Amino acid sequence: MGESYNHKDNPEIMLKVYPVEWKKLALKEYGCAVKAFSLGVPTPEPKDLIILPDGRLGVVFQRIQDKKSFAKAIGEDPSRTEELAARFAAMCKTLHSTRVNKEEVASTKEFFAGVFENGKYLTSAQKDKVFRFIADAPEADTAIHGDLHFGNAIFRGDESWFIDIGEFGYGNPLFDLGIFMSVTSYTSEEMMRKLYHMDRNTAVRFWNAFLGDYFGADRPLKDLEEEIKPYAALRSLFVQQVIGRLPPERQELVKCIIG
Repeated sequence: MGESYNHKDNPEIMLKVYPVEWKKLALKEYGCAVKAFSLGVPTPEPKDLIILPDGRLGVVFQRIQDKKSFAKAIGEDPSRTEELAARFAAMCKTLHSTRVNKEEVASTKEFFAGVFENGKYLTSAQKDKVFRFIADAPEADTAIHGDLHFGNAIFRGDESWFIDIGEFGYGNPLFDLGIFMSVTSYTSEEMMRKLYHMDRNTAVRFWNAFLGDYFGADRPLKDLEEEIKPYAALRSLFVQQVIGRLPPERQELVKCIIG
């Protein structure tokens, strides 16, 4: 959503700049990053919010030198898929057990409801089904990344961080898992290679290993995916609102919510 620049003299900081028409997005990401960091969520420290001469906003972040995203690492060496899936699952379990003050952090339910309140592309009856699904989702007061997937987590050695945390909030972890499932299981081969540096088979392999590490071996993968699938559908409907179309590979998926 923005352009990133490394400081020419100070290797410890970087700047993420947003288009001038996305000032609200910049403000939101800065606020979410500050809140997440204050709660101890492993994310690069947000240092400052600045205004550029052309009116654009930028966020100065701690720069993690020599880092690599989980997605890039898997794409370069698929043999590390299970190892990195276990590591990512441990990060997510810690995140999803972090309790928040609901008066200080945005509600994921309210976020999704707001997206569809004035959203296009859905009939009134379909909107009602979406609102009902959101309202019926089990309550929780734990942290949610808001755009959780293996491209939004980085590591260096034994350290790991979440990045792009502009939708940080609280709610049921199933919201996050649905986002991740929508990426691994409902992204075209072309886009998977372009955005996440790997083929779809490797992405699904990571997802399956991740589920086993996140939930343990007691629950069959098929049962877990059936539980998470509607949340992947919700994320896909959100994508439709943002980009104005529903990717072909997700058209059947959303029927589990809107019919």
